[in-house]
Amino acid sequence: MLTQEKTIGDFVAENFRTAEVFKKYNIDFCCKGGRTVEEACDSKKVSPQQIYQELEEIVNRKSEDIDFNSWPLDLLADYVEKTHHRYVEEKSAMLIPYLNKLCKVHGERHPELFEINELFIGSAQDLAAHMKKEELILFPFIKQMVEAKKNGDALPAPRFGTVENPVAMMKHEHEAEGERFVKIAELTNNYEFPDDACGTYQVTYRMLEDFQNDLHKHIHLENNILFPKAIAMEKTF
Repeated sequence: MLTQEKTIGDFVAENFRTAEVFKKYNIDFCCKGGRTVEEACDSKKVSPQQIYQELEEIVNRKSEDIDFNSWPLDLLADYVEKTHHRYVEEKSAMLIPYLNKLCKVHGERHPELFEINELFIGSAQDLAAHMKKEELILFPFIKQMVEAKKNGDALPAPRFGTVENPVAMMKHEHEAEGERFVKIAELTNNYEFPDDACGTYQVTYRMLEDFQNDLHKHIHLENNILFPKAIAMEKTF
């Protein structure tokens, strides 16, 4: 049901296809998913009624999409790690050599490539550290909560006090990556390669766009589903 009380993150958590609408209007549904449609539209000068109409059309369309919102939290944490974390690792290792090559070959005519390269290298490094914190600290605690709840056990107090503390840190780091990719999208003219782009240039821009799209879904699954449900579960002990 479409209501004005729902946040953008709520819409996308219930039906990921609604992300199409927010992406169309350049509305951040992952890092800034806590806003209402009205709040987002106010900053974008877009009609909320138009957004609601397009959301309604998508919600009423039959779909066989995966309902991540119904998954147990331990399964969702595993999925994020094995799907999205691995994607970041694999694609970062491929993209950095491509970007270095573009800077050498095309940097004189397209100096923006140097800033794109610097931004992506920074993102790859920070995401690697970010994902390790999730894999070694936050995700194991979420799985421990699920197991304790299933067995009716008490939950040992974590070293970080409450799950809200690492979640707040992860969300802050997500915000930083979101801002980095906003800048990369601007510098690449939304991944439109120039007329003199060679094959490697074109492939690199397509890979960067795919990387951003995957990162949006990755952050959405955490910010809008996994993290709030983990916070809610902890409060039940």
